[in-house]
Amino acid sequence: MGERTRTYTWGQPVPVAESGLTSGRAYLEEMVAGRLPQAPIAETLGFVLTEIGDGHAVFEGEPAEFLLNPLGTVHGGFALTLVDSATGCAVQTLLPERVGYTTLETRANFVRPIRSDTGRLRAVGRAIHVGRTTATAEARLEDAEGRLYAHGTSTLLVIGPEPAP
Repeated sequence: MGERTRTYTWGQPVPVAESGLTSGRAYLEEMVAGRLPQAPIAETLGFVLTEIGDGHAVFEGEPAEFLLNPLGTVHGGFALTLVDSATGCAVQTLLPERVGYTTLETRANFVRPIRSDTGRLRAVGRAIHVGRTTATAEARLEDAEGRLYAHGTSTLLVIGPEPAP
């Protein structure tokens, strides 16, 4: 039983409120362009934000051995994190300046096992409703051939602008 080592780095996160950008979409555009660092969780689990649009966000990740559970398949937390990230960022693209969100609930259905050799997966998120206090979104996790591995929904709490000091 040989031990393995995994080393990775991450950029210091820049909170949206401190970024000086005018919207959630502008913030994510800077991340996709590489002018802002990806979120540390993305580096930890090995995925990246690759695309955004109005009410739309895509994350891509490569399943790997370090994500395996005791049964030898990729832990469901990897898929759930991709669904949560895609749904949350899809909503974030529609939020105005100084408005954020936090996940209230994310649910996913896993429809086939993910293995360390499955290949690159895409989580495509789409905002369904963005209100003053809550938002809902959905995401699909698919491989390059369009095979579905998981799908899910999120309910998010919209957090209004902080009062001025």
